[in-house]
Amino acid sequence: MLNPRLLRVRSALIRQCMAEFLGTLVLMLFGLSAAAQVKTSRETKGQTLSIHLSWAVGVMTATFLTKGISGAHLNPAVSLCFCILGKLRWGQLLPYCLSQIFGAYVGAALVYALYYDAIMDFSGGVLTVYGPNETASIFATYPSEYLPTGGGFLDQVVGTGTLLLCILSLTEKRNTPAPPDLIAPIAAGIVLGIIMSMSANCGAALNPARDLGPRLLTLTAGWGTEVFTCYNYWFWVPIVAPITGALSGTFLYLFFIEWQLPDESLESLPKIYSISGSIKESTTMWEKQDALKSTYF
Repeated sequence: MLNPRLLRVRSALIRQCMAEFLGTLVLMLFGLSAAAQVKTSRETKGQTLSIHLSWAVGVMTATFLTKGISGAHLNPAVSLCFCILGKLRWGQLLPYCLSQIFGAYVGAALVYALYYDAIMDFSGGVLTVYGPNETASIFATYPSEYLPTGGGFLDQVVGTGTLLLCILSLTEKRNTPAPPDLIAPIAAGIVLGIIMSMSANCGAALNPARDLGPRLLTLTAGWGTEVFTCYNYWFWVPIVAPITGALSGTFLYLFFIEWQLPDESLESLPKIYSISGSIKESTTMWEKQDALKSTYF
């Protein structure tokens, strides 16, 4: 019988990079496959909501898959912010980012192979970024025609900032942390909310690896250099803007929440009442009264 320990990688960093690679690959497999199915079927086998839900399921699945090994960053912008917060060593940043980008590339390659015939049938064999039969947007994000570069940059800053602002609170014990088993579905719900409300302008990349990896795939698979030069060299926006947004969201979280949380134990502070707390306290009082009644009568 094969001993699993013989196949265990000794280096913790390599194990973490393997997890980030596989997690990002799975994330791409869900999200890009849905985009390919909806696009090539001309929305007869799914709609925009199908794509949004698939990305959310991909986030949840990839988080469950890799959280115990690497923390399930799946996003260079998240890894950078975790380095700044002291939750990840700076020496791990570059290996994490490269693993995420490579995982996104391989995931996009699998989707391309899976939907190759559908893509060729839809596009007539002409792989392009422009026109009614373009297929590059299956893999990478591109701006709407009305959107200037500055507007797209702001769009990605706000979207990724919202993502970091929300997920950083999930494990803060001094606040109201999420149960560990629910972190993955909650993170998926946050991503779903963002892409359902902030993807009309330029696709809500939110993740440099999610955009750069598949864009590199389209470069090597036949779309050519147009994927980098189109829309006034748009490609840098989904790389730089999410990082800027992640840093902004992290600062907002630190300034407005983490640095304002009490250092001392909650018992020594004035009690803060909430609706749920009041309901629970009222229920407890009624239970005590019922207990007294049952005791004396």
